[in-house]
Amino acid sequence: MKKLLQEFSKGVFAENPTFRLALGLCPTLAVSTSVINGFGMGVAATFVIVGSNVIVSAIRNLIPGKIRIPCFIVIIATFVTIVELMMKAYFPVLSNSLGIFVPLIVVNCIVLGRAEAFASRHGMVKSVFDGLGMGVGFTIALVIISSIRELLGNGTVLGLIVAKGFEPALLFILAPGALLIIGLLIGLVNYVSER
Repeated sequence: MKKLLQEFSKGVFAENPTFRLALGLCPTLAVSTSVINGFGMGVAATFVIVGSNVIVSAIRNLIPGKIRIPCFIVIIATFVTIVELMMKAYFPVLSNSLGIFVPLIVVNCIVLGRAEAFASRHGMVKSVFDGLGMGVGFTIALVIISSIRELLGNGTVLGLIVAKGFEPALLFILAPGALLIIGLLIGLVNYVSER
């Protein structure tokens, strides 16, 4: 159980996809304008990572090496389709807000990277914990970045006005503001981890 918890915590802290590995930055830049968007994308990506890790791990010995990447893409695309249809059915506002970035989870390097680097080499239980850790780490990063961007760019958190009279800096809602926030947070995480 201790090793499984280490697999989980690795994705949250030591190998956080956004802050430590700098993976998945395209959706991070695009959807982190509000906490709800960030959380929704994080949950969707977590579902896809865990689901694809389970299937890849289960059939890893059946897939010929020459076609493993296309097989992984088909598996990932299946889970992305499931999550996209569920979002459209039950969370249409969130689905519209996230737009094209939900289908683009198929080519998210976090998902394919975990399938190739971990699930294809380990058992199913370890792959589930690895996927959960990476997904939770990605979600935490998105929520932190989204919180800062929404607060500084809109003056709100979860859509609620934080302070009356606060003049938001629209830069933080735009891509350059996202890059600035991500860069500062990566620097902070590296500084703290080295201490």
